[in-house]
Amino acid sequence: MSDESAYVPPEVWTWDKASGGRFANINRPVAGPTHDKELPVGEHPLQLYSLATPNGVKVTVMLEELLAAGHRGAEYDAWLININEGDQFGSGYVAANPNSKIPVLVDHSGEQPQRVFESGSILLYLAEKFGAFLPTDPRARTEAMSWLFWQMGAAPYLGGGFGHFYAYAPSKIEYAIDRFAMETKRQLDVLDRHLAEHAYMAGAEYSIADMAIWPWYGALVKGLLYSAGTFLSVHEYTNVLRWTDRIMERPAAKRGRMVNRAWGDPASQLHERHAASDFDDKTQDKVEPS
Repeated sequence: MSDESAYVPPEVWTWDKASGGRFANINRPVAGPTHDKELPVGEHPLQLYSLATPNGVKVTVMLEELLAAGHRGAEYDAWLININEGDQFGSGYVAANPNSKIPVLVDHSGEQPQRVFESGSILLYLAEKFGAFLPTDPRARTEAMSWLFWQMGAAPYLGGGFGHFYAYAPSKIEYAIDRFAMETKRQLDVLDRHLAEHAYMAGAEYSIADMAIWPWYGALVKGLLYSAGTFLSVHEYTNVLRWTDRIMERPAAKRGRMVNRAWGDPASQLHERHAASDFDDKTQDKVEPS
């Protein structure tokens, strides 16, 4: 064990130094805006402000799937929010999402703009708005909702837990990495056992549950998240890999991964999306690390 085992927490914690690690410059113990900046608004009713992290990819995949299914009202503008530069703390963004996380959707189709924040909430909002990708059979719908909420509760252990301490923390802490690696592998086993008996998370039907889980756990088993594929022996989860590959072949999923992407092969990036034609000169067969 490292010298971290000798740390004794103070009686009252105070924010008197940077936390360290990759995202230290954007972490703070208070909410609210840091600067005035209004959000841009494009021509479509649906305005998305995001970044192609797994949470952002959930929503762009959903929107591209809706368009592929013929829902013209799902046309959208996607604006890049650079979290490393603090875009999420602008006054306009905080008004749309008081939690200052990506993504956030603003729907201008009604009498008053409707903000929708938290990725799972956005998926459910869009599914209900367009009557798509959420089963109508009560049992299957309940199953989809259960897995959607499973993802929302489980992913912080993968991202803020394992991902942070394995890939981003300024020092490696054995206890923290062991604890969250164990939980991440347990979650993969939960998925693998379920997908051994089901084509998709809610059964035979592709749904928002798949769109929520795939950007996180699909990227993980393909070795694209935190460069942790070998460390976690992700090749063991054959049913998750099969499911992942099936979704990865969907044209809408390929497009959704590109939107608001600002790293990797330039051919895999689409910083902003305002029309379907924005994809025309992009190579959609590339799979780049998340």
